[in-house]
Amino acid sequence: MKYGYARVSTVSQDLESQLQALKAEGCEVIYSEKFTGTKKDRPQFQELLSVLKAGDTLTVTKLDRFARSASDAIETVRELFNKDVKVHILNMGIVENTPTGKLIFTILSGFAEFERDMIIERTQEGKAIAKQKADFKEGRPNKFSKKQIEHALQLLETHSYKQVEEITGISKSTLIRAKKKLV
Repeated sequence: MKYGYARVSTVSQDLESQLQALKAEGCEVIYSEKFTGTKKDRPQFQELLSVLKAGDTLTVTKLDRFARSASDAIETVRELFNKDVKVHILNMGIVENTPTGKLIFTILSGFAEFERDMIIERTQEGKAIAKQKADFKEGRPNKFSKKQIEHALQLLETHSYKQVEEITGISKSTLIRAKKKLV
């Protein structure tokens, strides 16, 4: 049987392109989850590994979808090969259970880990530079300006939270937080 696995790291990311690619590849059963790849205990992936048996194929769109690091990728593929499960990584091809196939896979796993580490390093450098600016503020920017919040709080004097939310688009929880800051 041909199984697919799709994963994104955050809830806000979209699985759709991976799911479409796996369906186009002919995967009969697809496991998917929104779970960080830095943790090994991804529930859907662990469940998938437990159902794979000899003759099955595991398909993923990219190597970094199922492995946290080069050593994790190599260990996972070795376990799959020991179960006589084929591994197909769409942007690499079928990983062959031969000395050459294992070598190529090991090298590409190393590059994938290197790429991930470089992204993290660049992100940290960008944060360090941003923190040097006087107006730096950690986290995402506020959705509403101070003026918009003040207007909404004034409306609360004569309207309910629900009415103010309908008028301004500012949620009740945001208004409650803003009110507490004033006290």
